[in-house]
Amino acid sequence: MTRKREAGAQQHSRLAEIVDVLRRNEIVRGLTPEKLCTILEELGPTFIKLGQVFSMRTDFLPEEYCTALAKLRTSVTPMPWEQVERILTSAYGRPAEEVFASFSREPLGSASIAQVHEAVLPEGQRVVVKVQREGIHAVMNRDIHLLKKAAELVKYTPARDLVDFNQVLDQLWMVAQQEMDFLTEAENLERFARLNASVTNVGAPRLYRQYTTAQVLVMENVEGIQIDRREELIAAGYDLRELGERLADHYIKQVTEDGFFHADPHPGNLRVRDGKLIFLDMGMMGTLGPGIRSTLMKAVEGIARGDAGSCADAVMALGEARGETDRRKLYRACEAMLNRYGSMDLAQINLSRMLGDMMEIMKENRIAMPSELSMLARGLATLEGVVMQLAPETNVMQIAAARVRRSFFRHLDVQGEVDRGTRAVYESTRKSLDIPALLADLLRTGIRGDAGVNVEYRTDNHTGDLIRESIGRLCMALICGALLLAAAMPGGGQAVLGELTWFRLGCLAAGLALGAACLLPRRRK
Repeated sequence: MTRKREAGAQQHSRLAEIVDVLRRNEIVRGLTPEKLCTILEELGPTFIKLGQVFSMRTDFLPEEYCTALAKLRTSVTPMPWEQVERILTSAYGRPAEEVFASFSREPLGSASIAQVHEAVLPEGQRVVVKVQREGIHAVMNRDIHLLKKAAELVKYTPARDLVDFNQVLDQLWMVAQQEMDFLTEAENLERFARLNASVTNVGAPRLYRQYTTAQVLVMENVEGIQIDRREELIAAGYDLRELGERLADHYIKQVTEDGFFHADPHPGNLRVRDGKLIFLDMGMMGTLGPGIRSTLMKAVEGIARGDAGSCADAVMALGEARGETDRRKLYRACEAMLNRYGSMDLAQINLSRMLGDMMEIMKENRIAMPSELSMLARGLATLEGVVMQLAPETNVMQIAAARVRRSFFRHLDVQGEVDRGTRAVYESTRKSLDIPALLADLLRTGIRGDAGVNVEYRTDNHTGDLIRESIGRLCMALICGALLLAAAMPGGGQAVLGELTWFRLGCLAAGLALGAACLLPRRRK
């Protein structure tokens, strides 16, 4: 009971602190993007993380707010050395001087969840040590509970239809717990290293697993040049355009091939060392399963072909509808997006803008998007900004298109054994597949809802016979096509007439007979 009273008193004190911050910032006079950032920074690490999560939710907040939240400062007052020493002793079960050859008491940087120090291992390797803030888990857990109570009030406001605040808070807590468990970041580092073991010009800091715990992360001290320091890179002899193209190409590889990508590729997390691009800070990584990757590529293909139906299907497949979705409204929104792109080639499409447009369509049609998609959109936008600053002439989407094509042909099994006859069948089949597409074009106005289809029902005695005969002719036509295709395929025994075998002759004769039967006039009764 005493523990419950203490927890209640702490929550009451924290609530009073939150109210005081809101009052001092005069929230009743309006909330600009800058004021929102100031309030979140004053409220501490939980709210800074909440702002970072919302910076990726363009389905809820306007773009200017998302842009401002993405720049939230994470540097805070450093922990005193006594706290750092206490955490290290607790993690290792012995004082820091018995674990490290030397340990700098001055931090390299201090963020809301952890701070970083330089150190030297007994074996002589120079490392950086990431030390988690004391009590940060309890602080964030308390704030999340308060926010969940406040989220109950949202269901009485118009915002209830725009975003599921409990889902956002669950996502926040999941991300925060991952960042607070340094063993998760260690696994991310190792997974990134495995996926890129064969890539000679990309790397990550070496992890020292034997010195890493849930509260302390020890990794290689990377002293390369930060990616946005153009003058230093030029002075070191690097080709900025080549670096920009390499960075864009590898990031697209992370997304389309690995399904495991860096969620925050800002300049501070990118170094160039000995010709290699080094990715830092693997605390927040995005994961895309094969399904969502395939759907995204279908959406890109649909946009490139101007197919609003494919885009609408992709939007429905990517998200989760909240209530009944108006397909006509969704189709028209996709068609309007396609009109903005016009007849662009795949390499001309801005991928992050395309994702932003798709998320806007989702928001308008009350379709909840997966967190992975919003994380990807923010990551791509950040990367494009880095590449633009590094080498403005670099076309990210052109590089992405080339990477996708290479990936496709690498998995395409082309052996060269296909002869002329099989290729002819393939071409004929492709042409025959245009027929349903033409029918789809004829029905498109009906899908949009701009045209009506009037059906006149007749109840005479011949209706059933007409329907049955039509179905029968359709089945005969399908069988006829299959037989003719079989006749065109090579093989089937010894040739008896040119290249034709008895099997192929039989298929040809049967196909022609069925085709003739389909063309006979309908019998009248």
